[in-house]
Amino acid sequence: MVSYAQGIDALNQSVSELRDINVSFEFFPPKTEKMEQTLWKSVNRLAPLKPSFMSVTYGANSGERDRTHDIVKEIQSQTGVTAAPHLTCIDATADELRQIAQDYWDSGIRRIVALRGDLPEGMEKPTSYAEDLVKLLKDVADFDISVAAYPETHPDAPNAQFDLLNLKRKAEAGATQAITQFFFDIEVFLRFRDRAAAAGIDIDIVPGILPVTNYQTLKRFAGFTNVHVPNWLHSMYEGLDEDDQTTRNLLGANIAMDMVKVLAKEGVRDFHFYTLNRSELTYAICHILGVRPNP
Repeated sequence: MVSYAQGIDALNQSVSELRDINVSFEFFPPKTEKMEQTLWKSVNRLAPLKPSFMSVTYGANSGERDRTHDIVKEIQSQTGVTAAPHLTCIDATADELRQIAQDYWDSGIRRIVALRGDLPEGMEKPTSYAEDLVKLLKDVADFDISVAAYPETHPDAPNAQFDLLNLKRKAEAGATQAITQFFFDIEVFLRFRDRAAAAGIDIDIVPGILPVTNYQTLKRFAGFTNVHVPNWLHSMYEGLDEDDQTTRNLLGANIAMDMVKVLAKEGVRDFHFYTLNRSELTYAICHILGVRPNP
């Protein structure tokens, strides 16, 4: 019988031998001067890790869109890291999307995260989908396109098979990578990866990792993204003082580190981190994976 200590030692040993790990990071546009300082502190902290790309989310109003455009261009010009704007098709015309895409291409942006986007209040059915956006982008230029994947099924999908076939259509339209919604049940991701392969989806499926820094925020995100929060995770945070952020960060780091260790042992070599504009936990997890600045 293998003891707990032997099991942990074997897991850590396998992680220490990892090679060719690729990471990417997601940020969101700041709304205040203080938030902007936090963003750039995190960008500059994580950029030396040489990520595959840094993505910036795309809001539902024009002001936030403009901030996304500006931040993406500045990340790429100031850090040399590939920057990838999120782009949604739900609230823009095809001509507007082509103009945005052309502007990105002319600015040296070569990767885009293509999403349908959240439905505006009152809209029951979208007129265009991520698959349509991928096709449009490919008509404009030969972008590298990441799309979303949902191991626990998109909230608007009638069933898991429908959702999987939708991902296949996005891949056939020209997407080169799928990034999953965050999750906490590793078996859910591994089963999804197997089902995708069986369905003939041959693009890379990258796990989205959310290092938990705020448990209440996590529950809110999970509520509208159809993500199951396991009982063991609820139990970990139960009884903690709301002001005890140090303990909460330690728990969040421990959970995420265990996840990436197991996923790495299962052959995963690409990880996408939802940073929430904070660098500390993500940097530590990358260090564990052997992703470190060049001397």
